[in-house]
Amino acid sequence: SSGINAEWPLRPGGYFLTVSPDSMIEIGEHAIKENKCFSMNLSAPFLSQFFKDPMTKLLPYCDIVFGNEDEARAFSKDFGLNSNDLGVIAQKIAAMPKKNSQRSRIVIFTQGADPTVVFKDGKVKEYPVIAITAEDIVDTNGAGDAFVGGFLADYVQGKDLDECIQNGAHAAHMIIQVSGCTLPDPQS
Repeated sequence: SSGINAEWPLRPGGYFLTVSPDSMIEIGEHAIKENKCFSMNLSAPFLSQFFKDPMTKLLPYCDIVFGNEDEARAFSKDFGLNSNDLGVIAQKIAAMPKKNSQRSRIVIFTQGADPTVVFKDGKVKEYPVIAITAEDIVDTNGAGDAFVGGFLADYVQGKDLDECIQNGAHAAHMIIQVSGCTLPDPQS
């Protein structure tokens, strides 16, 4: 036994492409063998440009691909998807080769105050974000990671996609109201 919880999705950060793509592939192989969810965040626009080959090798293992609008559009440009439309980009990424046929690929793009774009099972859906005033925004660093964490927290519990997206939005909404990646005091 690997010691890895069966329900936990495997999610190496996209930045590992810069230092150890082989270890990411090994984790992807493990995910397929054990039918575990393997997700990846596009992480930064430069990754698809300068680390296109390792990203190309890793994408077939990905059951869930996360990114923001800048990362998605950079990926589209670098991979020749010929679109700036996030729904189209998500659909094209979902259609790329995939090794684990037991799971369909989900593609999720956040875009700050604009709706989150999700492609799953042949459909694009947009989800509104939680409204916030400019005065309440303290630090947007970590908002994407908070979204992914909130999403995956519900995903591993088998909740439906709408609930997972809502929890991701809630986590991102919370984290942008504090400095750094600290949770606000639950008493406040």
